[in-house]
Amino acid sequence: MAETSSKTPKTVVVALGGNAILQPGQVGTFEEQLFNIDGAMRRIAELVEDGWRVVLTHGNGPQVGNLLIQNALAARTVAPMPMDVCGAMSQGQIGYMLEQTLQNHLRMRRLEAPVVTVLTQVAVDAKDTAFTNPSKPVGPFYSEAVAKKMMLEEGLAMKEDAGRGWRRVVPSPEPVEIVPIAAIRDMLADGICVICSGGGGIPVVRAKGGALSGIDAVIDKDLAAALLAHEVAADALLILTDVPQAYVDYGTPQQRALATVTLAEMQAYAAAGHFKAGSMGPKVAACMRFVAAGGTAIIGSLTEVVPAMNGEAGTRIMPEAGAGKQKAQHTADHAAKKHAGKARGKKTGSKKTAAKKADASKAAQAGATVIDINEARKRAAGGRA
Repeated sequence: MAETSSKTPKTVVVALGGNAILQPGQVGTFEEQLFNIDGAMRRIAELVEDGWRVVLTHGNGPQVGNLLIQNALAARTVAPMPMDVCGAMSQGQIGYMLEQTLQNHLRMRRLEAPVVTVLTQVAVDAKDTAFTNPSKPVGPFYSEAVAKKMMLEEGLAMKEDAGRGWRRVVPSPEPVEIVPIAAIRDMLADGICVICSGGGGIPVVRAKGGALSGIDAVIDKDLAAALLAHEVAADALLILTDVPQAYVDYGTPQQRALATVTLAEMQAYAAAGHFKAGSMGPKVAACMRFVAAGGTAIIGSLTEVVPAMNGEAGTRIMPEAGAGKQKAQHTADHAAKKHAGKARGKKTGSKKTAAKKADASKAAQAGATVIDINEARKRAAGGRA
């Protein structure tokens, strides 16, 4: 596999905001989502070209919401699927688009970096207090009468949503385990761009014997990204959103953008209430968790990916002096585990066969075919692509 840099590659976990998939005012057609994702993946390909090993994660709120609406409308004809299954379906849907467009952009740059989507279960604690206080609204709006009927007959939690109607609410528990983390680490070590933990992951709980089962919940995608970044011993966590930086006194005449700040400074701003729970709050909380373990976190705009990673844009949160020791130890632990696994013969070598080398050479010569939006339009309309 061709390296993009002579230096040992650093690892970044990139958390894509919803604007990377769906823009305000769009209805969510395949064409719209594919076009948006293609633009986002062009920028991610630039990171790979700059020598970064990339792990991608993403949101899935609108996509799961649409699946729940489809469930409701077709319930008398097609058996509806539970939320964990809808989460898995959306991971496949979005992962497919991310994987295809990122691979196209990498090939255009003659980069032999495979891209793989991992259907990711994320375990939560069944005793998490969030299960006693469902708070995350999902799915369609209902009238009060219908909502109360659903509460009585189906045992669902429903709440009135800002005068717009009643919606189902589900728990939002803390992520505690990225279930396929060993496979993700191995793929990353082999130079594979991994797409995983979409929408915060498919929520599951473990029984006493270790068996997994799905559960109706929504895991915060940014907190799951922070856990993922810690578990792969990433050097940086990049959270992309629709604003260029984090701000204090946002929306007031005193509004001020934050450039480079320490963890202690960011904690003080958060404690003072500068970051709202429904917008920047979860992103800042995720960044602070990762930085507390010794990493560097960046909040930036989707349009400024490379400048943000180079320290020329976005808000960069740095650890306190000496905090990097925790991350260094975490990285060393992972390396020791991987070495031990190889010594026991658990992992085969990653040498290319002659056939694989020939295929790679042929693909490089062929160049890239970035998506043709006209073909995407035909496909979205039901025509042949």
